[in-house]
Amino acid sequence: MKPIITASEYMSESAGPRPPVLLDIRWQLGGPNGRAAYEAGHLPGAVYVDLDSELAGPAGSGGRHPLPDPEAFGAVMRRAGVGQDTPVVVHDGGQGWAAARAWWLLRWAGHSDVRVLDGGLAAWDGPLTTDIPEPAEGNFRPRPGALGLLDADGAAKLARSGLLLDARAGERYRGEVEPIDRVGGHIPGAVSAPTTENVGEDGRFLPADALASRFSALGADRDTQVGVYCGSGVSGAHEVLALELAGYPAALYAGSWSEWSSDEARPVATGPDPL
Repeated sequence: MKPIITASEYMSESAGPRPPVLLDIRWQLGGPNGRAAYEAGHLPGAVYVDLDSELAGPAGSGGRHPLPDPEAFGAVMRRAGVGQDTPVVVHDGGQGWAAARAWWLLRWAGHSDVRVLDGGLAAWDGPLTTDIPEPAEGNFRPRPGALGLLDADGAAKLARSGLLLDARAGERYRGEVEPIDRVGGHIPGAVSAPTTENVGEDGRFLPADALASRFSALGADRDTQVGVYCGSGVSGAHEVLALELAGYPAALYAGSWSEWSSDEARPVATGPDPL
């Protein structure tokens, strides 16, 4: 199944016999959560889910956004009306990173019918509402492991044996600036591949053939295992989704640079080359 859906496709499906459960994951790094924006106006039927508290565990040695406890995540999804067999559409304000995090978690936890609204709220030209829905309890039960997941050791190994992509901005990869974590730089052997280059000016994903060309130029092919990391496992999920559109399955290092850099014993490379 294609992992994205257009606004017009969603509008058609929402009026059909199997309307998707719609999750609003508006979020911005370092800012307030999206609850206030959601309450001020959201897509009809959308249920708000908070990335920091519901799509991640407590920050710590595992990074800023470690994976949530599967049972806690399942409870959040059931309260939002997600069932084992119900289609799910997720969106955010338009950047796509937070929506991709929700997409990745649901897919990793075993849900097979999840799509990201391409372009997010900015792509929607239908009505908004302030009505807060009260969905019927869903029956979704996580079965983790359906998508590839890396830990720090696995990421280090993949950077040498396959292709490990760093989805952060190039200046953070090179170590020129690090606004959040203990130290700048990248995992030795990782290749710079900023998430921002997966989309056009409108925030929508590039065509699949353009994405395939991009990742092929970075070293992806059908025989190479691919992994992705970012700062804390959010924008990296967006890159995993872009890779899926391009036809390349990829694993996510969820702890990402926030976990890697917290351990002074782990090596750090700087500059433009993987090393």
